[in-house]
Amino acid sequence: MSTPAVRMYTTAVCPYCLRAKDLLQRRGVRQIEELRVDLDPQARQAMMRSTGRRTVPQIYIGDTHVGGCDDLYALDASGGLQELLRAAGEGQRG
Repeated sequence: MSTPAVRMYTTAVCPYCLRAKDLLQRRGVRQIEELRVDLDPQARQAMMRSTGRRTVPQIYIGDTHVGGCDDLYALDASGGLQELLRAAGEGQRG
């Protein structure tokens, strides 16, 4: 796959972005495409159009919009995160 299966809208100083990235890395994600909305106003506009939300992080795994950090942790707690990562081609355990 030429593009990462995990895409995340972030800012530089967002603690929730850091928590989300940490969880994804612990689940085996090796590459996260970060779209910095604090540096790119067009990325913020694209995020708001595609998610209907203004806050970061906004996380996509494959074509699925997971939501924010709390949504990601809830998905992980329910067991759905690993399944979604496998389907997107990420999260292989080594």
